[in-house]
Amino acid sequence: MNMMCWECGIPGKEKTPWENGVYKCLLLFTEDYPAVPPKCQFTPPLFHPNVFPSGTVCLSILNADKDWKPSITIKQILLGVQSLLAEPNNSDPAQTEAYQMYRSNISNYERKVREQARKMAR
Repeated sequence: MNMMCWECGIPGKEKTPWENGVYKCLLLFTEDYPAVPPKCQFTPPLFHPNVFPSGTVCLSILNADKDWKPSITIKQILLGVQSLLAEPNNSDPAQTEAYQMYRSNISNYERKVREQARKMAR
């Protein structure tokens, strides 16, 4: 057991294409936590504009140079990631294919997300 690596499951929000999926991720802590934010990495990586191909989540509250504060709780991190799934941040893309599809053809993007949700159903 590694207490610096937490396995989590984030349920997709209801009434979104992410609904019914449970998305497995790792929260990876360093010895410097809470001064330094944990890294959140989906396993397997998700098709999403703000998830790098490695599975790492691109979210301002997980970035020490942006909005991270040591007072942010694990619950707030997980809820923030859950919200990001349903509402991508167009100003901070991490995955080209998902970003371009989200911007140019939202119906195809949502179809692909629903397929992904079915594969990761509860």
